[in-house]
Amino acid sequence: MGATRLATSATSQWFFPISALYKTPSRTTSDIPLDKELYDRSRGVEFLYRLGVSLGLPSSAMYTAATWFHRFYMRYSMEDYHRQDVAASCIFLATKTEECGRKLRDVAKVVCSKVSKKDIKEISDDSKEVEECQTSILLTEEVLLEGLCFDFVVDSPHAELVDLYEARSSYSLQVEECAWSIANDSYRTPLCILYPPKIIAAACYVLAEHAIEGPQSSPLDARIASPAPSASLPTPPSHKVQHNGVSRHAVEFFRFNETELASVADAISILLEYYGAQDLQGSSEFLTAVTSIPRPQSTSPREKLYRPFAHFAPGGPPPVNSSTPEHAIGRGATPTQPGANSPGKFASSGWRPVTEGTQEGHYQ
Repeated sequence: MGATRLATSATSQWFFPISALYKTPSRTTSDIPLDKELYDRSRGVEFLYRLGVSLGLPSSAMYTAATWFHRFYMRYSMEDYHRQDVAASCIFLATKTEECGRKLRDVAKVVCSKVSKKDIKEISDDSKEVEECQTSILLTEEVLLEGLCFDFVVDSPHAELVDLYEARSSYSLQVEECAWSIANDSYRTPLCILYPPKIIAAACYVLAEHAIEGPQSSPLDARIASPAPSASLPTPPSHKVQHNGVSRHAVEFFRFNETELASVADAISILLEYYGAQDLQGSSEFLTAVTSIPRPQSTSPREKLYRPFAHFAPGGPPPVNSSTPEHAIGRGATPTQPGANSPGKFASSGWRPVTEGTQEGHYQ
């Protein structure tokens, strides 16, 4: 479903229908296949997260930077602007707009450390590589500002999740932690430029509920079915019957209409495709269970967006749950308010958020 019909805020220019992904500059001017572009976007956001965590940035700044990253590539080709340059510029710009300023030199040193795989203590402030990196960040930032039209407003699904959590009289901490981690992973996909935050938040929460409750629990379609009409009115043929005993907390909280529920189904489908594209060798049993969840039948018909990432990674990627000390997800506690310093932790039942797991060299 087209997200542009759902958005009513001033940032609605940044919501695109799924069909727009097939017409990005990377495809139309550079002939880069969509699945390869989505793979590289995921790697770019992973690199961005690594930079943000090393710089000690609040999670809100990383979410903002990741959103800009996806917006940028709706107007420029990945062939013309390398994902690491764009990620670094997004992070540097976010340190200014999110009031968590960092010196350009410090950002450049962290970038150089990640790219060269050197300890940051081994990189001097006045080295040639740091100077070149600073120049690259500033030059790319100029294009980034133009591409964003100086529109820095970004809303996060995490803020919607916080409101959703606070509205519950009883809750499952495991579901909340899992939903938060899925929302973190959602930035590795283009969901933030396809749907408003409340759609993404609901998709993450519904998927987390199913994952925590297990394969014998109610299917996704029952959790996002159209609300039952009032008992005092005749049942229109178009309405689906309410499923007894099915958790519908997210759907009822956001008061979705049928068009929005269809978008929630599409967002869940994209998340499942993304997780399914990972190499699950050696991954946790729980994450394997997530990828086996059937996609909602109410999903709009379309081609799959993702191919297995093993097709693109030289030598094959590491297991999806391989951890690194600098990964943005899985550090600290679940924030109680948007913009807290922690990007959220994973649930104690075995949930492990997806990681790309590599400290990549430049222009690979």
